Amino acid sequence: MDLSDVEALIEDAIPDSEATVTKMRGDHDEDHLRATVVSPAFEGERLVQQHQRVYDALDGVMTTDVHALELSTYTPEEYDARED
Repeated sequence: MDLSDVEALIEDAIPDSEATVTKMRGDHDEDHLRATVVSPAFEGERLVQQHQRVYDALDGVMTTDVHALELSTYTPEEYDARED
């Protein structure tokens, strides 16, 4: 599955979200992914609720096209305030 397809699934399911998806282990490993998702929809939600939103968005591809997902979720304010 193309990384942009995974990003689109997330962005289509979570309002006003921006998803960045990369390969977790390099180009040779197609199904271990890392995703960073930023959305104002996460405001007031616990981390587990935020992650559940992303997993719900990927329900049709988890364990078939995506074997593992390292996930980071932020509100826009949290993302802007994080230290790089």
